[in-house]
Amino acid sequence: MTRDPRHDILFTPLKIGPKTAKNRFYQVPHCNGGGYRDPSAVTEMRRTKAEGGWGVIFTEQTEIHPTSEITPFIEQHLWDDRDLPALARMAEAMKSHGALAGIQLAYSGINGPNLYSREVPLAVTGGPILTFTADPVQARSMDKEDIKNLRRWFRNAFRRSQQAGFDLICLYGAHGFGILQHFLSRATNHRTDEYGGTLTNRSRFVREIIEDARKTTKGELAITLRLSLHEAGPKGFSNTELRDFIAMHADLPDLWDLAHGTWEACSATARFTPEGAQEDLVKGIKDLTPKPIVGVGRFTSPDAMVRQITSGTLDFIGAARPSIADPFLPLKVQEGRYEDIRECIGCNICVSGDMTGAISRCTQNTAFMEEWRKGWHPERAHPKGNSASVLIIGAGPAGLEAAVQAARRGYKVTLAEATTTLGGRVAKERHLPGLSAWGRVADYRTGQLAPLANVEIYRDSRLTPEDILTIPADHVAIATGSTWRRDAVARQHLHPIPTDPAMPVYTPDDLMAGRCPEGSNVMLYDDDHFYMGSVLAELLVQKGNRVHFVTPAAKVAEWTDNTLEQGTIMCRLLKIGTEIHLNKAPEAIGRNETTLACTWTGRQSALPTDAVVLVTSRTPDDTLYHATKAQNWQAAGIKSLKLIGDAAAPGPIAWATYAGRNWAESLDQPDPGDALTFRREIAALDPGHSLLP
Repeated sequence: MTRDPRHDILFTPLKIGPKTAKNRFYQVPHCNGGGYRDPSAVTEMRRTKAEGGWGVIFTEQTEIHPTSEITPFIEQHLWDDRDLPALARMAEAMKSHGALAGIQLAYSGINGPNLYSREVPLAVTGGPILTFTADPVQARSMDKEDIKNLRRWFRNAFRRSQQAGFDLICLYGAHGFGILQHFLSRATNHRTDEYGGTLTNRSRFVREIIEDARKTTKGELAITLRLSLHEAGPKGFSNTELRDFIAMHADLPDLWDLAHGTWEACSATARFTPEGAQEDLVKGIKDLTPKPIVGVGRFTSPDAMVRQITSGTLDFIGAARPSIADPFLPLKVQEGRYEDIRECIGCNICVSGDMTGAISRCTQNTAFMEEWRKGWHPERAHPKGNSASVLIIGAGPAGLEAAVQAARRGYKVTLAEATTTLGGRVAKERHLPGLSAWGRVADYRTGQLAPLANVEIYRDSRLTPEDILTIPADHVAIATGSTWRRDAVARQHLHPIPTDPAMPVYTPDDLMAGRCPEGSNVMLYDDDHFYMGSVLAELLVQKGNRVHFVTPAAKVAEWTDNTLEQGTIMCRLLKIGTEIHLNKAPEAIGRNETTLACTWTGRQSALPTDAVVLVTSRTPDDTLYHATKAQNWQAAGIKSLKLIGDAAAPGPIAWATYAGRNWAESLDQPDPGDALTFRREIAALDPGHSLLP
């Protein structure tokens, strides 16, 4: 395999202040759900990025002082010297293959509720804490002494960052989260002293902090500044004002790290935002400064990356989500292994780990955050055990991932799919509005399986239990997926509701199969609360239907708060004319109307209805498994028979690919019994004496 010479520019070194990056692949800071709670898991995740060839690798947000922390979100701490050992080990891992190691330092100000530290929040200008969770807390305005203290806290963080072995420091002032942006923006800076008013005054703290960083580190570390490309609103730090600021301070940092205004805008899902969507906001900024610029855009195409550089838009290709989906993206481009790139699908399931206080996961890269916990690697496989062969039934996300990982381990794999198309649910969902990137889940895995001599794939092969017993295989996985229910059973209703058979009732499976009402008054009931209900509402509107979106929740698609798209979904539904019915659920479906009830008061109302679409829950398609289990399968030489993926417990696509990986990794492993199947870290007990009187 040979690299396309057009991509050579991606592997030219470039200086960042006193440091030199070996290439243009720049992993920008990103959350992962581990933070201070799971330092070893985070360290190994970053080490994998280093092995994968990234030129620059950053930590996630690192909180520098307990007067500003964002519990319940689990980020890194650099509060005192006791935080140094974990961060030093991380920096060492990040530099293990020649990458520069960076740490992002953050003081959250008006965004920090301090629910853990219980310190009074400090802000540029006091007011209610601005968080995802609308905490009933206010920050007080910093006085001059507070600003003096904050500068000292930053200096402490600079010293500790250097002591830990980092090469670069990123000062966080983007997405509305960092106090540097709060000083710069008139939306959050109402001060009348020398730190407020004109742009020169509002820039003062940024200048002071960068000067402090250079003095504290003796100019030995590179200082980067991460700023929002555009903050919306009449007094937001707009793209125009950002350009004015950069022109005024062209030489201030060693690198400009530019990202869209809010986190939701910067990390928008592929459903709403294409690759490279921030280009117009960045274009022309390089003309204002001699310092290099990094920007993001969910870049997965080497051609698109090259164009960003050759057009003079960017110097470095910033990546968070693409670096999660494929930590080896740079190395694959370098070696010309383009077909092996595991492209990000832009689903933001990685973000949901941070939003829910859980460990993050990735739909595409099943090893993400399992490198240390389970010993999984995104590219290398553990050698197979004593068995020789496996049979996997169902080529959806779980079955395909199981086949890829089992084949990599060295097993002879037989993959049987009942239909003529590989991909299962993603083969259908990829044709829905905005979800074409979902197809990458199937495309990557089928592409990996195609050249393997130890894999046989059989399409249009609906197996019976008797068929399974006659196919030579040591292990059998049944991944036959699930079916959407058509009886309204989910969270609100635990039992079916009365339904007149004269009313046409559809499920997502019907619509994805092309059976869709047209020109009708449709009641769509969403008790799933993820993306499917709103996507189908768009499809129904495209078919000329008038859509009533009914949900028992207080907002549409409420779980998509965790994927940063709930507000965008609400806006889209309103713009296309969908009628929203919040806090409502159908109590009965009649011949030509639906009886809705308020989920709080029970008050009922009638909604004229021509057709009903139920997006509620799914039933596992586990009939084949149970029928096979009832046979004497051990006598046929089968060592294990497992049900995996949606066929076991329906969930998001990432849950299915994880299940496939987990099954393949468990082959020929001893039964763990009651032992944990993953490693975890437990806080050490403090030997100190009691502080009680």
